Amino acid sequence: MNLSGIKPPKGQVKTKKRIGRGMGSGHGKTATRGSKGQHAGTGFSQKRGFEGGQMPLHRRLPKRGFRNTPFALRLNEVNLGRIQAAIEAGRLDPAAPIDAAALVKAGVVRRAKAGIRLLGMGEIKAKVALSVWGASRSAVAAVEKAGGSVTILAPAREAGEQAA
Repeated sequence: MNLSGIKPPKGQVKTKKRIGRGMGSGHGKTATRGSKGQHAGTGFSQKRGFEGGQMPLHRRLPKRGFRNTPFALRLNEVNLGRIQAAIEAGRLDPAAPIDAAALVKAGVVRRAKAGIRLLGMGEIKAKVALSVWGASRSAVAAVEKAGGSVTILAPAREAGEQAA
């Protein structure tokens, strides 16, 4: 075995095109750039989305929508059924107040994020005192029907603001 004799497999390495190295190379004179014009000279780079002066597609189409990502609240959504299942499994104590930290400790949610939003899917039988960032009307009604209470931590909205 001789290290100087080692070569890559046949067909693995392609030889580079030597452009603009005389007529004998087959890529001389215009060096594969066509003849004259804006694109032939040096310093030209194709701009992404440029359509030769025609109004580009991304400007012809109408713009719609808005994403408020820097200020959007990322809330964990928890259904009543999951809270009831955690109570039945013995991971949550219905006598103690239930907040984001208690739900994380019980394993109902992985992390608290910006807060917990309570949703009304499922059924709750235990009398619980919940303290959450937000809750749907159906969730509040179901908890109060079971004899519990829901404290909403989000700041109260003004009358003119839209619901998110």
